[in-house]
Amino acid sequence: MTKHIIKVCMGSSCFARGNMDNLNFLENYIKENNLEANVELVGGLCQEKCSTGPNIYVDDVLYSEVNEDKLKEILTELV
Repeated sequence: MTKHIIKVCMGSSCFARGNMDNLNFLENYIKENNLEANVELVGGLCQEKCSTGPNIYVDDVLYSEVNEDKLKEILTELV
């Protein structure tokens, strides 16, 4: 199985708009579903896409206006 990389924007705008909660959700989801071997979670610098945040990248694909529901959809498709 391919190892997927999820990059969470840690820029102040994205972090304040929800990526702090998204990061907590991702950490818990990965741990609860034993996905540590399949998913690498990393932080990223601001990508200058603040107006569409909070943003995350999954395998270099940008997802904008991310919330917990959207993350569940993304993760379900991923694994």
